[in-house]
Amino acid sequence: MDYETGYVYKLMDEGGPTDVREPYFKEAVDEMMRARTLCATANMLLPDDPSYVTYLEELFGRSLDDVRILTPFICDFGNRVQFGKGVFVNHSAIFSASGGIELEEGVMLAPAVRIATINHDMNERHTKYTYGKVLIKKNAWIGMGATICPGVTVGEYAVVAAGAVVTKDVPDFAVVGGVPAKVIRYQDPTEQKE
Repeated sequence: MDYETGYVYKLMDEGGPTDVREPYFKEAVDEMMRARTLCATANMLLPDDPSYVTYLEELFGRSLDDVRILTPFICDFGNRVQFGKGVFVNHSAIFSASGGIELEEGVMLAPAVRIATINHDMNERHTKYTYGKVLIKKNAWIGMGATICPGVTVGEYAVVAAGAVVTKDVPDFAVVGGVPAKVIRYQDPTEQKE
């Protein structure tokens, strides 16, 4: 069977499943290799060598004049990530991005944040995958070592505590922490600064 270009991404946007044995999956494998190679090249440069950004710009297909990403950095699907203005990604972040990641304006990620958008099928775990886009809304702050799981939306100005594992949506202005993450308290929206 012939598949049109982009068919694998259509399946990912629908939540899957995809099957690695099908010919359409080659497009995903090609993007993974492109992305991993560009990340590896950027990560080989010294952090004070600004040329590392050119590899990340190629990875994401956009200028990063309004985004700051520190290396080392790992992303397997650069074509599935969207950034708003003023996003800051600290070092050692891992984006497993096949299901799609969107970071809105002003989002801050502390070191070693992990964002997952893919999962293995419970019964055919070696060949089939499911997906869920992760959306982190305006001015949210994700703490060191936090993990954001597939399909999660983190609300505006929300704070995710260090080490939290976020398995469910986080409301606007909420502070969440723990494994799995739960609401600890809410911030006062009138105290937030742009």
